[in-house]
Amino acid sequence: MSDDSPIILQTDPDDARETDAAVIWLHGLGADGSDFVPIVSELVLPDALNIRFIFPHAPLRPITINQGYRMRGWYDITSLDIAERDDEAGIVESSAMLTRLCDEQLAQGIAAKRIIFAGFSQGGAIALFAGLRYAHTLGGIMALSTYLPMQQGLQQEAAAANRDTPIFMAHGLHDDVVATQFGLQTRALLQQQGYRVQWHDYAMGHSVCMEEINDISDWLNRVLTQV
Repeated sequence: MSDDSPIILQTDPDDARETDAAVIWLHGLGADGSDFVPIVSELVLPDALNIRFIFPHAPLRPITINQGYRMRGWYDITSLDIAERDDEAGIVESSAMLTRLCDEQLAQGIAAKRIIFAGFSQGGAIALFAGLRYAHTLGGIMALSTYLPMQQGLQQEAAAANRDTPIFMAHGLHDDVVATQFGLQTRALLQQQGYRVQWHDYAMGHSVCMEEINDISDWLNRVLTQV
């Protein structure tokens, strides 16, 4: 296995039943796939759900606002105003990678309606961008402390298959990396276009808190038990 192979975690590896749901969870800038692995056990999901969690690693790339230092990132950031001058090539490339991972789960027999695109910060941006354009109906999209990049193309590029897909958005009220306003702007845009957005905010910065983990657990349980 190469160092860039995704980390794969089963909620119950000893369960003889076939896995019938998957969550593909993308990390934030400068982290790697291991970043959100510890959260799986904290979700305390019911035994009835046998989920495969997939945590891919972003490629190493120079990040302009960090003086060109190479780190794991789903796309480049050239300005402190993160919604300015999107790295379209990087966003499209990472979106295609996420789509390929999803297609691999389809090939293994997991229905698209039981696959969740999830991500934090940059990873959440890719989850939103790719999920809203994916050709098959997903179980849901989870976007944490993030925003939708390349917003101007959404209306023309959005897939009809995911017009009614539940979207979980969460943000820290004191986020000094991805300001709350970017998340709120994305929520407003999506709601204006008729998407089903469930919004949560918390008294935290650019991070994840226990209250949020509990809300994620409730949401995952709901969207994966109704299909």
